[in-house]
Amino acid sequence: MEMQKVVGERYGCQMLYMGNITIGTPPQEFQVVFDTASSDLWVPSVFCTSPTCVSHVMFRHLESSTFRPIRKTFSIEYGSGRMKGVVAHDTVRIGDLVSTDQQFGLSVAEYGFEGIPFDGVLGLNYPNLSFTGGIPIFDNLKNHGAISEPVFAFYLSNISLKRQVIACSGGCEALVDTGTSLIHGPRRLVNNILRFLGATPRGSKHYVSCFVVHKLSSIIFTINGINYPLPAQAYTIK
Repeated sequence: MEMQKVVGERYGCQMLYMGNITIGTPPQEFQVVFDTASSDLWVPSVFCTSPTCVSHVMFRHLESSTFRPIRKTFSIEYGSGRMKGVVAHDTVRIGDLVSTDQQFGLSVAEYGFEGIPFDGVLGLNYPNLSFTGGIPIFDNLKNHGAISEPVFAFYLSNISLKRQVIACSGGCEALVDTGTSLIHGPRRLVNNILRFLGATPRGSKHYVSCFVVHKLSSIIFTINGINYPLPAQAYTIK
C-alpha cells in the first residue's frame, strides 16, 4: 500500500501520512490518516450531517453484504477535533491485507475537522487505548497470522542545539505521532529548549522576533544514533 505525506496548507509544512483503505463487500474506498497516537478506525456514516462529513466519502452500510452493526456508541477527542459515532463490524482491506469482521466506527457527528483532506482515521496504537473497545486492525491482522510483530514507536535519544545536549541527555522514550504536526514533551525539557532559543513567554505561547528567525539554530533530534535537524523555519510560525 502506498502512503502519501500531506502538505498542511495552513503552515506550509508536511503534516500527515494518508493512504487508501476499503471497507465492506463490495469494497468502498476511503482515504484515512494513519495515526500512531490512537487505536480506532472510523469513517463517516450516511447518518452524519456535520459539514465535514458531507464533504467526504460516507460509508453506505446498506450496500455491504458483510456489514454487521453493534448497538454501541463511542466518542473520541483529538488534539484538533472530536467525533461521535456508532460501532460496527465489516471487512477492511489495507493493500493486500484483509481483516474480516473488523470492528470499526461510523461517525454521526464531527467537530473541528473542517478543511481536512482525509475521510477518517486509522489508529495504530495499542488495544487498551481503543474508545470503541475493539481490537485495532493491525493487532487483528497479527492475531490471524497476516503480519508479524507490529511496531509503531521508537526511542528518542537526545536533543541538541548548537551541538550541546539540552534535553533527554539520558535518552527519552517517545511516541511517534503521525496524526499531528506538533512535538510534545515534558514541560521542563521544552522550557529548557525555549530558553536556549531566547523565546519570550506570553500566555500559553512563546515568541521570537521575525528578524532573528534566520539566525536561530536548528534543533537536532537524535533517534537511534541518526541526527534529524529541525531548522528554525520548521519550528516557528509566522
